[in-house]
Amino acid sequence: MKTLLINAHPDYTNKKTYSAKLQELFNHQISERFPETEITTLNLYDSIIPKLDTEQLFNIWGKHNNQQSLEGDELKLFNIWKNLISQFKNHQRIVIVMPMHNFNIPSKLKDYMDNILIARETFKYTSDGSVGLMTDNYKGLLLQASGSVYTNNDRYTKLEFSNQYLTAMFEDIMGFDSFDIVRAQGTAIDSESNVMANAKSEMYDKLTTFYK
Repeated sequence: MKTLLINAHPDYTNKKTYSAKLQELFNHQISERFPETEITTLNLYDSIIPKLDTEQLFNIWGKHNNQQSLEGDELKLFNIWKNLISQFKNHQRIVIVMPMHNFNIPSKLKDYMDNILIARETFKYTSDGSVGLMTDNYKGLLLQASGSVYTNNDRYTKLEFSNQYLTAMFEDIMGFDSFDIVRAQGTAIDSESNVMANAKSEMYDKLTTFYK
């Protein structure tokens, strides 16, 4: 199964972060349990990700839709965008590894989402509302590190906008079969051994369904 692993940690080379530990745990379980899996890694903070602003994507899409020629930096960014879309659609398993940033996703990941949430590419508009186009056995998985705990059904639970947003975009908008989460949570209040033991157990269970 072709898997795209998207690393959305700004300090992606730091092996001491909990995001890195989650990625290492994922790679270890994959090598042991699903060795036939092909993994492509995309480090967002080491990549050019076009931004959704008037100087980049808005102008490019406008010119492209009006069949105007693109040159120089515009053509370069257009090709980057096309490659990101192609890469995303060519992997039926999408894994995102990230730290929670102020209850939401890192800014570079939001830029990436703006590049793949494209009408007629990953979803389409109809008279009854939007319909997802990613319906051929696509699944997503979020590996998220957070300082607090978000599963105690308290005031923090409803503030986990990161998982809410990504689940809605992948399942409701793009039509993925599922979008799940494995958490390394409570990193600011619990021991590393407890945090990673819980993550290890949760990941084992989730991967069984993810690669089914």
